[in-house]
Amino acid sequence: MENNRRVRQFGMWDSPVTAAAVASGIRITDVQWSSDGLALVWREERSGRGVLVAQEGDAAPRDLTDTVGVRARVGYGGGDFSVGAECAVFADQESGRLMRVPLTGGLPAPVTPAFGKFASPAISPDGRHVLFVNSTERKDVIGIVDIDGHHWPQIIASGHDFFMQPAWSNDGLRVTWIAWDHPNMPWDGARAWVADVQLRDGRLPELKAAPRCIAGGDAIAASQPSFTRDGSSLILISDTNGWGRVTTVHLETGASSEAVAPDTEFGTPSWLQGMRTVCSTPDPSVAFAVASHRGFHQLARVHLPSGGIDRLNVLSGVTAIEQPSVNLHTSAIAVIASSPVVPSRLIVVEADGTERVVRRSASENVPADSLAYPEPIEWHATDGSLVHGLFYEPTSEQFTSTGRPPLVVVVHGGPTTQAVAGWAPVHQFLATRGFAVLVPNYRGSTGYGREYMLALKGNWGVTDVDDCVTGAQELASSGRVDGARMAIMGGSAGGFTVLQTMIDRPDVFAAGVSLYGVSNQFALCADTHKFEERYTDSLIGPLPEFAPQYRERSPEFRAGEIRRPLAVFQGEDDEVVPKSQSDAIVAALRSSGTPHEYHVYAGEGHGWRKAETIDAYLRALERFLRQHLVYA
Repeated sequence: MENNRRVRQFGMWDSPVTAAAVASGIRITDVQWSSDGLALVWREERSGRGVLVAQEGDAAPRDLTDTVGVRARVGYGGGDFSVGAECAVFADQESGRLMRVPLTGGLPAPVTPAFGKFASPAISPDGRHVLFVNSTERKDVIGIVDIDGHHWPQIIASGHDFFMQPAWSNDGLRVTWIAWDHPNMPWDGARAWVADVQLRDGRLPELKAAPRCIAGGDAIAASQPSFTRDGSSLILISDTNGWGRVTTVHLETGASSEAVAPDTEFGTPSWLQGMRTVCSTPDPSVAFAVASHRGFHQLARVHLPSGGIDRLNVLSGVTAIEQPSVNLHTSAIAVIASSPVVPSRLIVVEADGTERVVRRSASENVPADSLAYPEPIEWHATDGSLVHGLFYEPTSEQFTSTGRPPLVVVVHGGPTTQAVAGWAPVHQFLATRGFAVLVPNYRGSTGYGREYMLALKGNWGVTDVDDCVTGAQELASSGRVDGARMAIMGGSAGGFTVLQTMIDRPDVFAAGVSLYGVSNQFALCADTHKFEERYTDSLIGPLPEFAPQYRERSPEFRAGEIRRPLAVFQGEDDEVVPKSQSDAIVAALRSSGTPHEYHVYAGEGHGWRKAETIDAYLRALERFLRQHLVYA
């Protein structure tokens, strides 16, 4: 095979991963079973529009929504829909209200009035009521409404800055949810609450008594609460002992148990309302969970009373798993799963272990041997701390090159999140053209325990910069990449790291790419949405005491120090990092004469959703990297 490959310069290889192919794929964002176990319902994103799709048995899938978009818009979104026995309830993308649609066909009808934004609908076991999160004029609450929308919605829980993940017990007599307050983010500290429900004929249910806190705290992050099938216990994720672990709390005795596996994370930061890594099963002593180790996922069975864990021999080849959902009648598990060489699929694993692919997100026409498979690597930061990441070698069945490849360091956003070893089309787009790719999970990332995550507190713009630089330098010094031809790129928080690196470490990277990157920390606090407006309190420090640090880590004030070429990409309608932040960087680059490009996409917000935007962005990215890493 090696002798049959043509020699061509790194970065100039023809790739089967085209911009058009990446842009044409769909995203599968969530999957749930109907409460009677007869239908599977999932949400697809098609060029920025959310669509609910249902399949009953072996029948052909069909769209449930075609006239309205399905997307919740509380915070970053998520918690888009819930499925009962006869209908699904979802958040309307345009109005923000909750709508219901029959599983057997029919037009959507309103459940709530159009005020504020609704998310995380949860249909009661009897199908009569819906719990939800509502955010109106900066006030967030847990509310309830009848599924037909005859009654005005009622608030059942308030008094905290944020709520998410409401759920019912199987008998409908208890409810649970997560709440937290500023300045915390949900992964800093959040509490799980449980309350008893009083059912009332002809009227909405109400709480019998004040809710009680079951788990979590100001410095303990609880998330994803659900009841065991018999209602005796609450299952959730808690990082009480330093790692996100599956935790069971008996509701009468308060006794708890944890599932423990070395260096393994079972949780994920709650950036979205409906994120799920653990789910209950028909057996009250068993749960299923996603076990994450060094960025690679595996499905696990958790024995709740003992905390024992069995890693399941299913989903062969899968390395990233999202949104597991168990059919409470058949024990079948539905997941969204992928690997570095297989785009996301919706897969059902039956109780006997047989698997079937329900939906593919892309054509899967590119052979696995033509795609790059990441290697988990580690290196040491300047202070000796251990840092983690994923490294993709340039990969092609057609081409080879001499010498060392150029490197693109791709910085994940967040910054409190993790790059995992699932399908990453941009990484493949680069690696199959002959670029090496390093994706640092710098200190502050999740997946490596709470202590590793907390290492970024007060150090945003310092620790992440150092970890990206030392990772790239380690690869260069070991001969795996060309140290003279390295670029750094990232979006949002990752874009900030790009800008800060090009200012503080100007001689390391030959070029940079910032996608809607944060450039002014003061403006971020003032202009961003409620969810993140106190995020920098922990990442940098509270104002006004830490104003000098905010200025030092606001690239806008030092953009004139950038000397290497920079490409800036921005959505015109971005509400998280407004266009003004990129405008300021570009104005400084023009003033200083630094080579740069500026691409603004109409109708796009914080990230690309439209196929035409994705296609245009990737083509521009390829041209820029070739110009500054290959031709230079």
